[in-house]
Amino acid sequence: MPELEPVAVLNPDFSTAGATAPRWSSVAEVLATSEMFWLSTTRRDGRPHVTPLPAVWHDGSLHICTGDKEQKSVNLAAEPRCVLSTGTNTMNAGLDVVLEGTVARITDPATLHELSALWKAKLDWDFAVVDGGFHDGRGGTALVFAIAPEKVLAFSKGEPFSQTRYRFS
Repeated sequence: MPELEPVAVLNPDFSTAGATAPRWSSVAEVLATSEMFWLSTTRRDGRPHVTPLPAVWHDGSLHICTGDKEQKSVNLAAEPRCVLSTGTNTMNAGLDVVLEGTVARITDPATLHELSALWKAKLDWDFAVVDGGFHDGRGGTALVFAIAPEKVLAFSKGEPFSQTRYRFS
């Protein structure tokens, strides 16, 4: 599936005068090259849950995997809307990206094989594809999810500072 080009809207209230919105290709590059993301989900009682995990950008979506008994998996089963964020821990350099979307479980064997190869290439993690997920080599099965962006925020840090919202139709 080709990647969609979102509509970018620079927020002048949180941007340096004269700042421009980062090109979507720069934002997508951060999503593709970042190894670690922070996944924010909601527990059944409404409390937030945030955890770091690796993700793979493929075909215009971020992909994650998690055991079916892990808190994030339980949370996503009850409330599939979530947020993934990545970036730098510096104040004056880099591009932070926040992606909002809804998870969709990936069970198609061909797609799982593609994603397994991407995890291997990016993180040197070996995942064998099993019925509806990944076998992690420790006796467990990881569920695989895609999060297609519904809204993305990009924060350029360092002069000029900028905050840009990307919307997908």
